Amino acid sequence: MHKFSIGIIGFLLLVIALGAYKFIIQGSVTESADGRLSIHMSAPERDLVLAEMRAFLASVQQITKGVADNDMQRVAEYARKVGKAAQGDVPGSLVGKLPLQFKKLGFDTHSKFDQLAMDADDLGDSGQVSTQLATLLQNCVDCHAIFRIELE
Repeated sequence: MHKFSIGIIGFLLLVIALGAYKFIIQGSVTESADGRLSIHMSAPERDLVLAEMRAFLASVQQITKGVADNDMQRVAEYARKVGKAAQGDVPGSLVGKLPLQFKKLGFDTHSKFDQLAMDADDLGDSGQVSTQLATLLQNCVDCHAIFRIELE
């Protein structure tokens, strides 16, 4: 009976480890014909992710305008809008579908917007903001080069 219990515990730990791997690391992905990873989502989940991407782009446009006008208050305001506070309540079902690399890029992008906002406020240097924005935009380029979203 003791060996049976250990076997059951071992099996359950394996199931938990596999579930954690799927939820935290792998996500709901397949390789697409163009070589990118397709992340499979429901229509509402896809809409949420695309709305966040559009918010990034709208903020980048306003930040760029702020740099051109040497308006660091505008830069900070629009960077802050898409910083970590904008992550909001992402449903657990969606989090589980996102591969770890996608999550890392997303979190890093929000953090970079927060840093840009702080530096615009503290330093007021449009050259520094432009450099930070170029670095931040590389996350967007990388994400779009690696991933695509497909409906389940």
